[in-house]
Amino acid sequence: MHTQVAIIGAGPAGLTLARMLHLQGISSIVLESRDREYIETRTRAGVLEEPTVALVRELGVADRLDREGMSHNGFYLRFDRTTHRLDFHRLVGGHATVYAQQELVKDFVADRLATGGPLLFDATVTAVETTSDRARLTVDHAGTPLEITADFVAGCDGFHGVSRAHIPADRLREYSRTYPVAWLGILARTAPTTPEGMYCAHENGLSVHSMRGPSITRQYLQVPADTDLGDWSDERIWDELTVRSASDDHPELERGEIFDRSLAPLRSYVCETMQHGRLFLLGDSAHIVPPTGAKGLNLAVSDASTLSYALGAFYTAGDRSHLDDYSATCLPRIWKAQQFSWTLTTTLHALSDDPTDWQLRRARLARWAESEAEQSALGEVYLGLPFPTYWRFTG
Repeated sequence: MHTQVAIIGAGPAGLTLARMLHLQGISSIVLESRDREYIETRTRAGVLEEPTVALVRELGVADRLDREGMSHNGFYLRFDRTTHRLDFHRLVGGHATVYAQQELVKDFVADRLATGGPLLFDATVTAVETTSDRARLTVDHAGTPLEITADFVAGCDGFHGVSRAHIPADRLREYSRTYPVAWLGILARTAPTTPEGMYCAHENGLSVHSMRGPSITRQYLQVPADTDLGDWSDERIWDELTVRSASDDHPELERGEIFDRSLAPLRSYVCETMQHGRLFLLGDSAHIVPPTGAKGLNLAVSDASTLSYALGAFYTAGDRSHLDDYSATCLPRIWKAQQFSWTLTTTLHALSDDPTDWQLRRARLARWAESEAEQSALGEVYLGLPFPTYWRFTG
């Protein structure tokens, strides 16, 4: 099989890129190692930046997002038993939208299949080879060997995927930071605590409260990185969420059935080598951000927009300069998102037992709550910085 662009991974980056290429008349094949049910049900991020939503609408895949997505102007911040609302829309304009990643994936999968674009599930890429004029992928498709040749490869297969492993170790320029904490996440049948998401900074650690609809909430507890989920009963989870979210201006946290739980370590990672010959890395293949601030999915879509434009320039005008500049184009936005996530992570989490750290964190939280200048700076990034390039090459 031959295609112009082979896309490894059917997550937000891969599926968005495939749709953008289709609209430019560029052929692609999407290879996903998991089955369709898995990628459409795995719980992931839920906050879409305004540029992401605008792009999905322009791609014609936003019907359900527009019906079911919940528009948010900012978030709530609670500390010292007092709740503050940070209204970013009032200060900088724009909105964020709560719409779960798996729902967005469902929409793009349905669109891909409806338009007849090749999308292979249970297709594990076991090897990637590139030469000066072509790439070759060896694939195990549900037990059947398959070879695919392509002009270019888009590696959208996550941190542990095969794509980045293809780049020689001596060419990689990597930066990483591991935090000593993780997020214990639950989905529960309860009414949302506040009309928008809320971060509760407490001496015991962070708790996060967001919504997935009028009667389902997504909530998180900061826990040690080596936590065993089996040690946390439903009662223990609710007890700790209640302690950390206690306030003098809102009712006590509502409890309900917990029907999903997960554990996510916190880390920051950037591979600045986002391209090697005919291979390009997108999304988690190239960078990981802590979940604080919800930037991972949005960065993946931004990468896809940049690569789509570069491929459009190559196939439409024979201009390879944008492909050559792909890493340099993506990285400034990536590092700004990393800095934003790092700021929120270090301010909202209890990362040490030093009482001085808590006082310094409280001072920064107070500035966020009282200063419109501080809120504007946060809001510009939270609601979404512009993507580096437009997705479609127009010449």
